[in-house]
Order: sequence, then structure tokens, then C-alpha cells
Amino acid sequence: MREVAILGATGSIGASALDVIARHPQRFRVSALAAHRKVDELVALCAKFRPELAVVADAAFEESLRHKLKSAGLNTRTASGENGLREAATSGDSVVAAIVGAAGLDSTLAAARAGKRVLLANKEAVVMAGALLLDALRQGGGELIPIDSEHNAIFQCLPNGRADLARAGVRRILLTASGGPFRGRTRAELATVTPEQACAHPNWSMGRKISVDSATLMNKGLEVIEAHWLFGAAPEQIEVVVHRESIVHSLVEYIDGSVLAQLGNPDMRTALAHALAWPERIDAGVTPLDLMKIAQLNFEAPDRRTFACLDLAYRALAAGGTAPTILNAANEIAVGAFLERTLPFLAIAELIESTLATVPSVAVDSIETLVHADLTAREAAQRIIRRAFC
Repeated sequence: MREVAILGATGSIGASALDVIARHPQRFRVSALAAHRKVDELVALCAKFRPELAVVADAAFEESLRHKLKSAGLNTRTASGENGLREAATSGDSVVAAIVGAAGLDSTLAAARAGKRVLLANKEAVVMAGALLLDALRQGGGELIPIDSEHNAIFQCLPNGRADLARAGVRRILLTASGGPFRGRTRAELATVTPEQACAHPNWSMGRKISVDSATLMNKGLEVIEAHWLFGAAPEQIEVVVHRESIVHSLVEYIDGSVLAQLGNPDMRTALAHALAWPERIDAGVTPLDLMKIAQLNFEAPDRRTFACLDLAYRALAAGGTAPTILNAANEIAVGAFLERTLPFLAIAELIESTLATVPSVAVDSIETLVHADLTAREAAQRIIRRAFC
């Protein structure tokens, strides 16, 4: 029986993970559930899954959580803030790390240091602190299995999930991208798009922030950086291919000419079921793939001029040091401003580029260095917004 903690339990990935867990009560038990502020949803999940611990990241909501759990007749303990998230991350033996953005970094590192199986959806933890995360995994003796559909696909296409790429004969990794809701649009057509349009992903059901990242292709840029750390791939070994059907989730090309791909319907439960049960396979509740119905799969190169965020990510990866942290922080500020309608869609990339030019990159030697770079980049991005757009 695996004990599983879900960080980001009220989000779309948390819901998918809990759906898989509920299908296999003989295999999995929920040890802890964590959310940001959605107290009522968290209480309802506690009533269904009976974890030992429930956490709200915003400490102001802990008393409300405690009261509502007691009123529901539940004995679930409560905690809050970073300490609470760390406690949840170190409970059980598996942790679904699905907190969006830089907020998930500390708890992900805590799980790695504690030797847990980390089911990683929080790509920002790798983007910001790839080297530190790998060190934490080595120190703790745990394991990391990516549950982003693309990186999970790569994991499935490599020998035993991981490999020395050169020794395994890997030529390159091909990350597929749906192209988001604006695939094929020109810059002129994107000048007036709204948050509602950006969040209307054609294939996946996701949160607002990651939906906007998909629309700008920053999501794919962050995945390029993530693939570098997860699989030891050089930037020139990682290529992005637009595949609008989202059926081929990624591919690995070998030097003998073989290309291995992982296919499936666009449903996060496939990757979650794989990671929860690995190296075994279990039913995920996903509709089987009907290739005859699909009939055709399409691939094309991304439009890097219109969707400049992808190139910005490659540039940050090449720069190294804290540049990916600066990129990620500026993107979070930019996406937040766009969702609040204070920043135009096309200005997201402009703001990120300006922030990268403003904040110097330094070597990463500690979590404190990353936190300082993150805060400095956020402040710089906010100043640029005030100066240029307010």
C-alpha cells in the first residue's frame, strides 16, 4: 500500500491523481492533502479520502479549515504555510507535486530530501532549481518521475525511464506542443486577444496560468529547460514540434534511426497512473486510443517569431545560472498582469525579455540565491509594467 500526499489537491492535476487513486483503494492511500485557499473543496476531499493531514498554503485560512473539518466530524490534523507544505511533502512515501509556480519549490525539495517518490508536475521547481533538486534526490535516495505528459512520455521511451543519453544512443528528444489556442495566428491577430480566449485550450483542461503559458508557448519553453535537467540533454538535443492533436506526447530519436513515441488520448490520468504504479501498469480510467477514428496525425515547426517565449527559454537555458529563475519569475508576473487585463498578450514576451536584460544572472549556489533572484526579477518586472503599461 503506497501512501500518497497530493500537493495542489484542488487543482486539475490533483483531481486527476485522486481519481486514479480512488480506482485502486487496495494499492494507494492518501496521507495528506494540500491546497492554497479552497477550504470547502479541501474539506470535501478530506471527507472522501480521510487523510491524516490537511494543509492550506495561506495561513489565514487554517482556522477556517480546522473548524470546518471538526464540523464535518473529521479528525484530520491541519497545518499551513511553508511548514505545513513541507510536513505534507514528507508524509507517506509518494508525493504528487502539483503546486503551480515558484510556490511549489520548497515543498518539492523537501520531498526529494526526504527520499520520497516525487511525481513532478511543478515544472518551475526544475526550471528554477534543477541542480539543487537533483542534489536533493541524490542525498535523500528518492526517485523522481515526471507527470507532465511530455516528460512522462520521454521517461517511458528511455531505457528504465532514465539513461545516460550518449550511452543509450539517443540523438535527440522531440517535445510535442499542441500549439495552444492561437496556433497559426499572426502577431496582428494576437494584439487584442483576451484572457478568456487564451485559457480556452483546444485539447487539455488546465488551470488559467498554465493555459496562458500554453498559448504563449512559454509552457514548452519551460519544458525544454526541464528536459535538460531531467534527462541530461544538451539544449541542441531538445527540439519542439507542434502536434495539434496532442496524441503523440513526445518522442525520443536514437542514433540507429529508431524513433520511439508514447501515444494516448490527452488525459493526465495516463501519466499519473504510470508514475503512481511504476514500474507496473494499472488502469487509469482513460478512454482507449482509437487510431482509426483519429486517422491522421500532423506535425509542424513552431512559429518562433510570433511566439517569442520559446526562444527566450532557450536563451535562458544557454545563459545558465539564475537566468531560468529570472525567466520564470518574469513570466509569472506577466501572466498575472495579462489575466488582470493590465498587460496585452504580446507584451508578455516583451516584459520577460526586458526583465532578463535588466536582472543579471549569477551562479546558483543555494536556495537563498534562487529566492533572491526570484524576488529581484519580480520587482523588476513590476517596475517595467508600471513604467510602460500603467
